[in-house]
Amino acid sequence: MAADTLRVGGLVPLTSIDYPGELAAVVFTQGCAWRCVYCHNPDLLPARGDSEIPWSQIIEFLDNRRGLLDAVVFSGGEPTFQAALPQAIEQVRDMGFKIGLHSAGIYPRKLERLLPLIDWIGLDVKARQADYHLITRTRDSGEAAWHSAELVLASGVPHQFRITAHPDWLDDSDAQWVRQRLLAMGASSVVIQQGRLHG
Repeated sequence: MAADTLRVGGLVPLTSIDYPGELAAVVFTQGCAWRCVYCHNPDLLPARGDSEIPWSQIIEFLDNRRGLLDAVVFSGGEPTFQAALPQAIEQVRDMGFKIGLHSAGIYPRKLERLLPLIDWIGLDVKARQADYHLITRTRDSGEAAWHSAELVLASGVPHQFRITAHPDWLDDSDAQWVRQRLLAMGASSVVIQQGRLHG
């Protein structure tokens, strides 16, 4: 799959918070298989977006930012939803940028193949495994996500696990349970953030 087939739904040209300690751009990829109740980027859920940015335009932008940006973060949507992601990552790596990835761990096998190509990952862990479907509205999503967490920890790639707390879906005590479980598994960075619902 060619990198130029990557469907990009948005671009943040500069951020200091999406890759800890680095100045980065964020490429928001189009498409996600889950339908989380508090999704932060619902416009990126469909496989095709209303206003996609050509990959060639992303490369041109990054070429002009060599020496100014440290890293590029692939976010979404769910970046691993797209088959062209590995090729896109390799192209950006070859330009000299560090690679960050934001993922919900939807596809553990794809994630496992990507881990050697990335320098940092932010992985969402949404609930106890048995309760995952209540948030994602997707069967067996908990098994996939927790397996992805294990793969991240086994890889040694620098990471941050993100837990989204919401009183209707994951209360503070359950969020703390997930946090403690991840720490016990060997996580070095786990944060709890507050979610929002879309009416």
